[in-house]
Amino acid sequence: MIDYAKDFRIIIIIAIIGFVTIILGAVTDKVLRYFLYRKLTDKEYDATGFRFLKHLIITVIYILGFAFALIQIPEFKIIGHSFLAGAGVISLVAGLASQQALSNIVSGIFLVIFKPFRINDKITINNFVGTVEDINLRQVVLKDAENNRIIIPNSVISNQIIVNTNMHDTKCCKIIEIGIGYESNIEEALAIMQEEIARHPLFIDTRTAENKKQKTPVVVARVVALADSSVTLKAWAWAKNSTDGFVMYCDLLQSIKKRFDAANIDIPYPQQVVTLKKQ
Repeated sequence: MIDYAKDFRIIIIIAIIGFVTIILGAVTDKVLRYFLYRKLTDKEYDATGFRFLKHLIITVIYILGFAFALIQIPEFKIIGHSFLAGAGVISLVAGLASQQALSNIVSGIFLVIFKPFRINDKITINNFVGTVEDINLRQVVLKDAENNRIIIPNSVISNQIIVNTNMHDTKCCKIIEIGIGYESNIEEALAIMQEEIARHPLFIDTRTAENKKQKTPVVVARVVALADSSVTLKAWAWAKNSTDGFVMYCDLLQSIKKRFDAANIDIPYPQQVVTLKKQ
C-alpha cells in the first residue's frame, strides 16, 4: 500500500534541502566575491587561485546538497552515502562524469597550480587573443578587443602553445617596418622614424644606465633588407603594455607616413622590370 503521507514528507524534505543548498551557494558566492573585491584593491594580489577556489567550494556545496537529497529517497540511499563518503565522492564523480569533464577539471587545477597565465593577463591561444576574465572548473573565459567572450575548455588549453604578454614583464615592443624607394634618403628616413617614436607619449625608454653611459640611441632604427622594390627600414618602439603598444603602433604608422610625404621619401608599390629580347 502506498504511503502518501511518507512520500509527501520526503518531497518536502528534498525541497527544503534544495532551497537551503541554493541559498547557501548564493551566500557563499556573495561572501567570497566580497573578499575578492577587497583583495583586488591590492594591485599585487593574484585573483586566479581565489576565483578557482570559489568555483570549487560552490560546486562541493551543490554536490553535498544533492547527496543529502538522495539520502531521503530509500531507493537511492546507497548512492547518497557514497557521495558523502570522503574518498567515495571522488570515485563516484569519476564514475558518473565523462572523461572530457574530468579532463577539464584536472587541467583547470594544473592551470591554477603552475600559472601559465593569471586573471587579467592578455594571452593568445590557438589564434584567439584576449584578456583572461575567469578560470573555473570547466573552462577559461577570454574577453577580446571587441568585447566578445571566448570560452575555451581547460583540456584544450593544456595542449596548446600559449603566448602571454603579461608574464613577469608587461612591456611590449612594437616593430615599425617600412619600405622606402631606392632613390630616397635613407639617413633622413631613419631619423624621421626615430624622432616620431621618441616623441610619442606612450613610448618608454628601456635603456639601462650602462646603455645611456655608452650613448645608445633612445630609439634603434636600422636598414634590415634590400628588397626587390624597396629598402626595408625597421625601428623598435617600446610601450608599458600591449594595449599602449597597439595604440602607439597605429599612431606611428600615420605620423611617419605624413613626415615621409613632407620630406619626399617614397614608399613604393611593388614593381618589376621586364626586359624583352629581340628575336
